[in-house]
Amino acid sequence: MQFGWLTLALSPSPAEDQARIEQLIEQACAAERLGFSDVWLTEHYFTGESVYNDSLMFAAALAMKTEKVRIGFAVVQTPFHHPVRLAVQLALLDNLSKGRIDVGIGKGTVYNEYEFVGHGLRSHDSRERMEETIDILERAWRESPLTYEGKFHKIHIPAIRPKPVQQPGPPLWRSVISPGSFRECGKLGVPILTARLPVEHDRLASTPPDQRDGPRDGIDELAASGHRPRRLLKRQGSHAAELPPHGDAMSRWLGREAICQDHPLHRMPP
Repeated sequence: MQFGWLTLALSPSPAEDQARIEQLIEQACAAERLGFSDVWLTEHYFTGESVYNDSLMFAAALAMKTEKVRIGFAVVQTPFHHPVRLAVQLALLDNLSKGRIDVGIGKGTVYNEYEFVGHGLRSHDSRERMEETIDILERAWRESPLTYEGKFHKIHIPAIRPKPVQQPGPPLWRSVISPGSFRECGKLGVPILTARLPVEHDRLASTPPDQRDGPRDGIDELAASGHRPRRLLKRQGSHAAELPPHGDAMSRWLGREAICQDHPLHRMPP
């Protein structure tokens, strides 16, 4: 079993942003020394909820400070990125890190509608934007030249340079919560990112496998397709869940980051 560290890097005030960013770099280096397999970065804007905001640029800094730990995104909010620029940035990151990038893909959340508004968007078409971005990413790393005509983007690319170190490209992970998404990813063999979810053992035991419709079913289908599901265990409140054997040392590092704060920015214009 491998353990990674997911940081939701809150900074409580603008005056503390720089110090918090420096602390996160120190903590990522400490995670590598302590044997964690990966570090996962979040992407949120405008509130300090994710203090570095631009997870791609921050990942470049971590790539220069670390040597072995994998660097993942949980997740890249695809509506906020042009897919060609995203393909180029991720390919460069894969080169800077010597092939240590994992890319979690998401559509953003309606609970943070202010992020869409801040980027000149609304969330009603976020899933369509995400699916188009995934299609362009996967094809841009494989095809040269690439001509693509979609609903949101019409592009012609001679080639993506540099090519990613990991071929045909960095692993793409999907963020899933709903039972239907688990089943879809299981059937496609797509790696998943998810929070810890309860499993109703009694119900599963009494339900025939072909009638199940939930996270466990999707994980079973993932395993059958040869993919290993991975869970990201968040720190919430003032306690950590399921740290590795050397986790006491890491918990001391992470303890000062266990700050919860609500953001009063959910009142959006109609």
